[in-house]
Amino acid sequence: MTTMTVTSRRRRHWKELAWLTKRHLAVITGVILSVVIVLLVALGPFIFTADPIAQDIDIRLTPPFLLGGNDPAHLLGTDQLGRDVLSRLLHGARLSLVIAWMSVLASAAVGIIIGLASGYYRGITDELFMRVAEAEMAFPFVVLALLLLSVLSSSPGHIIAVFIVVGWPIYSKIVRGLVLSLREEEFIIAAHAMGAHNWRIMALHLLPNLLPSVFVLCTLQFSVVIFTEAGLSFIGVGIQPPTPSWGMMLAEGRQYISTAWWLPTWPGLALMFTVLAANLVGDGLQDALNPRRRVGMA
Repeated sequence: MTTMTVTSRRRRHWKELAWLTKRHLAVITGVILSVVIVLLVALGPFIFTADPIAQDIDIRLTPPFLLGGNDPAHLLGTDQLGRDVLSRLLHGARLSLVIAWMSVLASAAVGIIIGLASGYYRGITDELFMRVAEAEMAFPFVVLALLLLSVLSSSPGHIIAVFIVVGWPIYSKIVRGLVLSLREEEFIIAAHAMGAHNWRIMALHLLPNLLPSVFVLCTLQFSVVIFTEAGLSFIGVGIQPPTPSWGMMLAEGRQYISTAWWLPTWPGLALMFTVLAANLVGDGLQDALNPRRRVGMA
């Protein structure tokens, strides 16, 4: 193999990498942001070991050290009770991300099962589940979650359960529509002709074709759930003190925005970048996995 051939192949590989990067820039940006957020949340509490609920009135409203403060122990400052903002931000992120992903994945699992059964069997099964789903979807996501949490205790387990109850209909409707479009395809008809059991057809033939679309929906719904959780905590029906959460930090910090701007700013930025990362990944994957969009961009 000549040096010119090797050089030519390397150039072609770099051109392909540049083309893929440009085409899927949203996904790459979203993935990088997501990795940074996950690493901060996973490793941050072990590096910044301040107690997120320990109070010290003597150092209340200390400005961030990174922006001119005089206390290196509090890189993002302290709040109105002398609690370390960075520690509260990282511990609050853990709880918010766990609630969001558990809610999304569990909602997706329930929605997939119901959507598969409804679209494949049709009849009374389809009518029953779809009428329930449509009744739930008639209420805005936030309003229904607020209504259910108002009669339950605001524990993380109850919040996850409420998000599952509120979130499964959108997955079931999407999955049902995909199943209806796939059940008459030749590979499904061939599986029927070979005597495959219905559950085998759904698990091995239909489900793999549904997962890309469901995964895209999960990334987009993640931003909805985490934003809703923050909003519920903001108005006092989500995570309860002293457990830190981004929404509660925003609610407590709004009273001091003129004198301690960092209190609402840091949780607001954390929420913004987390939602942005999820939306970038979701939008980018939607473009990458949609054949019509791929043809349009080719």
